[in-house]
Amino acid sequence: MDDEMFQEFLESMREAKAIMRGEMETSRVFEIKEPDVKSIRAKNKLSERDFAIMMGISVKTLRDWEEGRRTPKGPARVLLMVAAKHPEAIWDSQRPVRVK
Repeated sequence: MDDEMFQEFLESMREAKAIMRGEMETSRVFEIKEPDVKSIRAKNKLSERDFAIMMGISVKTLRDWEEGRRTPKGPARVLLMVAAKHPEAIWDSQRPVRVK
């Protein structure tokens, strides 16, 4: 690593520390919105039962999400985003495979 590159690295580390201490703002902020589970289900025109089956979750979990008692996290959140944009991908993965 040459001296110029090392100096850039040190400056980056100083900025990171300042941001962590609250002395400096980040240059960008990424915001990911919570999925609107009820509208995703409505868009797919599915009952609670059928949507829960599609998602591989219980109806109780679905109701908890829709009524705001819980929020989907991790893989469930990502799967909901796929259901919102590409529900056919989920249905395709749920089709039974014929075994000989």
